Amino acid sequence: MSADLRALLQSSLLPAMRVGDKDTVDVVRSALAAIANAEAVPPTTGRVGEGRVAGAAVGVGSTEAPRRELTPDQVRAVVERERQERIHAAEQSEAGGLGEYAARLRTQAAVLAFLLERTA
Repeated sequence: MSADLRALLQSSLLPAMRVGDKDTVDVVRSALAAIANAEAVPPTTGRVGEGRVAGAAVGVGSTEAPRRELTPDQVRAVVERERQERIHAAEQSEAGGLGEYAARLRTQAAVLAFLLERTA
């Protein structure tokens, strides 16, 4: 079954909130934020001139920044990177004696693995 990973993440959020699944809510929000950050276009450097800001746009939509559109493979790569980061952090936390926190991170990594499998 092939489904849009972003849509699956978004549709997983509300049910997890309803049942109080904090780990799923946290990891899904984090993954969606990571995708949004990956879509951001680096700001252009501007020069400040006389007055307020030289060349500044004014009016409706003037504060909107352009966004990149990620391919499904790029979205999967972002989510996979989030999963790997949690696994690595869990290993470090466990080595540091933070077993309970490491378990939460492993649970979050498992949630992402499950969602990635559902969209494979």
